[in-house]
Amino acid sequence: MTTKIGILGYGNLGRGVESEIKKNPDMELYGVFTRRDPDTVKAGLGTRVFDIGEAASHKDDIDVMIICGGSATDLPHQTPEYAKLFNVVDSFDTHANISEHFKNVDGSAKAAGKTALISCGWDPGMFSLARLYGNCILPEGKDYTFWGKGISQGHSDAIRRIEGVVDARQYTIPVEAAVEAVKSGEQPELTTRQKHTRECFVVAAEGADKRVIEEKIVNMPNYFSDYDTTVHFVSMEELKRDHSGMPHGGSVIRSGVTGPSNEYKDVIEYNLKLDSNPYFTASVLVAFARAVARLHREGKKGACTVFDIPPAYLSPLSGEELRAHLL
Repeated sequence: MTTKIGILGYGNLGRGVESEIKKNPDMELYGVFTRRDPDTVKAGLGTRVFDIGEAASHKDDIDVMIICGGSATDLPHQTPEYAKLFNVVDSFDTHANISEHFKNVDGSAKAAGKTALISCGWDPGMFSLARLYGNCILPEGKDYTFWGKGISQGHSDAIRRIEGVVDARQYTIPVEAAVEAVKSGEQPELTTRQKHTRECFVVAAEGADKRVIEEKIVNMPNYFSDYDTTVHFVSMEELKRDHSGMPHGGSVIRSGVTGPSNEYKDVIEYNLKLDSNPYFTASVLVAFARAVARLHREGKKGACTVFDIPPAYLSPLSGEELRAHLL
């Protein structure tokens, strides 16, 4: 069965979703919906581009709408709104606000009889599953998550929302000593500040007060206030030359013990090294969109997370094929 996908938003993530859909023969891209003038959007060959205001008129043509906005200001409003019209998938990644976002989306989706998957990607998303498996398998232990070194789309977007910022890139960098201590099985107590640093490269508008911009960055709750954050102001030329890629990655580590007297140290590690954050995230969203379409056909209504998705639902293969080739 072919799943028809819509893309809401056509930035880095939206372009990634467009690309990755083509690698899935059981999926079809219906079109892209944008806030920009559709005539100015250079989408891929054969991709239809619609004004976002037209979305409602296509609600019966799309199986799943993948919402590709930013977590800071777009998704808190877009996902609940479009869950009234479509089955949706988003990549909301502000961990502190996931419960509130879930509640808002759940209400909209249930009222409309739709299925909505929130906070899907690699973290939250694949890393969340790694944490869940680790906790279940090693009930006596501690979780550690390290991100980077890499560019965070969500944090970079949050900086760009600050008045006076033209463009920005933010790198998350693990503290190597903390990583090695965890891998040794020591189970150290680490504060947020001890695990990561953040480094920002910012292009300021002409005449903007750089001191004010820096203060807003380093004091931003949920993003920078709990970390040692360094801000560099650079030219647009330098930003494009040195920071145009979108690498990222990281690891989830569960350090625990087994044995009658907890004498055995065990470490579970799930690691990602990504050349392109948005394209990998897009791949995750596309796979989970398949699952959302299937859940909706089975009658699932309301919001869900990656914890609620049976692993087999991510695959186009049958149960028999999965058992034969992957089990």
